[in-house]
Amino acid sequence: MIRTLLAGGASALALVAAVPAQAQQSAPAPAAEETPLPTMSFGEWGFDPAYIDESVDPGDDFFAYANDKWLAANPLPPEFSRFGAFNLLREKSTSDVKALVDELVAKAPATLSADERRIVDAYNAFFDQTAIDAAGLAPARPYLDAIRAVDTRAELATLWGTPGYASPLGGFVTVDGKEPTRYSVYLASGGLGLPDRDYYLDESEKGREIQAKYREFMAFLFEQAGYADPAATAQRVYDFEEAIARTVSWDRATRRNRDLTYNAVTPAELAAMANGFPLDSLVAAMGFADTDRFVVYDLPPSEAEAAELGLDAETLGKIGGGTPAMTALLAQTPVEVLQAWTVKEFLEDNAAVLPSAIDAADFAFFGRTLTGTPEQRPRWKRAIAETEGLLGELVGASYVERYFPPENKAAMEELVENLRKALANSIAENDWMSPATKQEAVAKLESFDPKIGYRDNLETYPGLAIAPGAPLANRMAAAKWQWQDMLDKLGGPIDRTEWGMLPQTVNAYYNSTKNEIVFPAAILQPPFYGISADPAVNYGGIGAVIGHEMGHGFDDQGSKSDASGALRNWWTDADRAAFDKLGDALVEQYGKFCPLDDGETCVNGRLTLGENIGDVGGLSLAYRAYKLSLDGKEDKVIDGLTGDQRFFLAWAQVWRSQQREDNARQRLRTDPHSPEEYRVNGVVRQMDAWYDAFGVTPDDALYLPPEERVRIW
Repeated sequence: MIRTLLAGGASALALVAAVPAQAQQSAPAPAAEETPLPTMSFGEWGFDPAYIDESVDPGDDFFAYANDKWLAANPLPPEFSRFGAFNLLREKSTSDVKALVDELVAKAPATLSADERRIVDAYNAFFDQTAIDAAGLAPARPYLDAIRAVDTRAELATLWGTPGYASPLGGFVTVDGKEPTRYSVYLASGGLGLPDRDYYLDESEKGREIQAKYREFMAFLFEQAGYADPAATAQRVYDFEEAIARTVSWDRATRRNRDLTYNAVTPAELAAMANGFPLDSLVAAMGFADTDRFVVYDLPPSEAEAAELGLDAETLGKIGGGTPAMTALLAQTPVEVLQAWTVKEFLEDNAAVLPSAIDAADFAFFGRTLTGTPEQRPRWKRAIAETEGLLGELVGASYVERYFPPENKAAMEELVENLRKALANSIAENDWMSPATKQEAVAKLESFDPKIGYRDNLETYPGLAIAPGAPLANRMAAAKWQWQDMLDKLGGPIDRTEWGMLPQTVNAYYNSTKNEIVFPAAILQPPFYGISADPAVNYGGIGAVIGHEMGHGFDDQGSKSDASGALRNWWTDADRAAFDKLGDALVEQYGKFCPLDDGETCVNGRLTLGENIGDVGGLSLAYRAYKLSLDGKEDKVIDGLTGDQRFFLAWAQVWRSQQREDNARQRLRTDPHSPEEYRVNGVVRQMDAWYDAFGVTPDDALYLPPEERVRIW
């Protein structure tokens, strides 16, 4: 289980130079046809007081107090569904990566190393839209023909198990949740083209409009693929996906429950779930035929298991039929419908390297309709992201060499240890946890494996051939290489050097099965961290990020793993009940944040609970560490702001962001992170120090009585 600081960050491209805290951070210089992007000043010490909106009472809306002046002066750029501090960092990073790639492109081909040649070929192949349009669908034709040539379910299952093709029932290799000294094969159902099952169940006017536009988009793809009746084919594929949503898929919040999603079965037990579908063909094609264990992610609990877990009728009603229901549906659905679904998936997944009409249609639906984004990102930015997707750690090696100062890593290591001390103190002072559970918690804390900047053995992708002028073939080659690289883990020792993010990613994560906290190089810069920034700002920024990731080890799901990473209950019943009560209080509080439809559309407090615990605990731990760093002394006043005020303003600055309404609606359904304004307002109101720092009183909107403030870590 990996918990990230920001949704989508792991796959986003983000390479950025280290800049001093006092510098103004600018987005990359736009090409003539591009809209200039906003800039953001971090002042002389890490936060620019000019952004404070004195017309807003900080106790009523602390997010607005710290951020509204900047937001009002910087409307959303047309290529973004949301934009803020994270995006600013990523845009600067993309520009810096482009500088690295441009240097290679400018070199004489004969002077390029083999690895440099692969980077250049990957970038140029994607960037050349003219050549892609000239080729038409010819590069895709062999793959489309292979899909339409299948006559039986067994042949289709074999194709689904081939790297590069989508499958409604998929698998992957990862560290076993209950036995973290081995790798296991995990299986799970998918198959939905819309972001979540709720989109298919939505009977509102807006919901029906999205469903209709999705069918229109599919019909366009089937027309491009040469189907005789594209609209009818689209309807049949939509009906298949709707059946998945209604009979197979689980509610997103329920899928977070790790007690429900770890279901180890033998090959024979898995075979018994086939329900007439050639599951053995799919398993064999994926390379899993010889494994001794499968972990089925979406296997509904038996009555006895449900009773043991204390699941109520409401929770059980949110659990779909999962893998057994999927195999039954696949056995009943006509092969030609499953073929068409696979064609649709192939064209949709690879739209960016297919003719511009397909690419534009893909963006029109997934960009404009679903998130409200007016314009597609410039091709050069997408080409950088594509290069990262194929050869990310090769580029990462150059990034680290140029942009990551060694002193940043050393400073970060010190901050991590200070946060570790803060959490140890918090556990020791905890009045709701018994000594036995505290002992287990301390053991887990002491075994945290912090990883900072980049891994020492960055991947070189041996054997992955990148062809000039063949962007689709390059994707398929990379898919095959990555799949084999994953398969090679089975039966081997755990690779603890492996990272789930590139060094150039602006994000961070906690991985429960390895009990590791990971901070890529690219996040170690303003507004999170500045080597010369005010310590209060660094603790309120990157310190809180460190605390957030540590907090994931003790959130509602991460806390189910022990110091070794094993999914095991190390809590006493009374301690767990006390912890869950605190979590339930956060669920209730966040569920009252209702940003849309006059208070009718609200944050899903259960879906966002893990991230909210990470935020609340993370900021609390960062504040403890900040105070420890002062060694009992009072911090100085800067620009009329106390150290505590600067600390909380730094946290608010990290989440400076705004978004389009359609994007907000999608995220409220699918994102386990709360909207940015509530990652500020929902967190600071839990901390007594914030009330003291800004004179917050019972007359203020964010005020919580002391007994209602949630203190976990």
